[in-house]
Amino acid sequence: MKRTRGFSLLEILAALVLLSLVLLGVYSGIRTATRIVRSGDVAIERVDQVRSAQQFLRRELAQAVTIAFDRNDNGDGIVFSGGEREIRFVAPLPGYLGAMGAQLQTWKLVDDDNDDRMRLEASFALLPPDGSEPKPIGEPEVLVDGIHKGSFAFRGFDKDGNPIDWQSAWDDGRRTPSLVRIDLDLDGGVVWPTLDAPLRVDPTATVGPVSLTRGLRGPGFVR
Repeated sequence: MKRTRGFSLLEILAALVLLSLVLLGVYSGIRTATRIVRSGDVAIERVDQVRSAQQFLRRELAQAVTIAFDRNDNGDGIVFSGGEREIRFVAPLPGYLGAMGAQLQTWKLVDDDNDDRMRLEASFALLPPDGSEPKPIGEPEVLVDGIHKGSFAFRGFDKDGNPIDWQSAWDDGRRTPSLVRIDLDLDGGVVWPTLDAPLRVDPTATVGPVSLTRGLRGPGFVR
């Protein structure tokens, strides 16, 4: 009888090496594909975040109402406050969130604690009928994060009704601007389209005495 020749140790080792190389190539391909899928998911989420934030910001500015949330040194009602990194105004929230009526909204560019980025936050407060201090509702909501730099700008009319150029601050809180610009520089290769949002209310109107107990149709509300 003839003896069947088996594989030598060297042949087995060579086969194992080849198998390891094949498995390494397969694993590398799987890792690359997984990384591409994950980066694609992150990019999609980022784009959705930007789109949702822009829709919210534009909608709320369009629904701004001239209800005073503070008073200046002369006792005049303040209906809009705007600076390079913060905006305050009154508007109803969409859907069931607006069941409590118009709320004081504060949009602010806040520095992140862990890096040199910023985030855009929105906080809300109820306006008590008795005219007392607004009562905050919950914690601020992050609308957009990962911001390298950003700013607000305002355009409207002066007290004589003449149009003015873009301003980094809105000084006359008794009236609203006609346009608000929100300009952000985001990380992750995502572009923030410059947002120039109009306000629905008459920008030349100034607020008079306001009774919050009479709702949005009371004095000071301009359609």
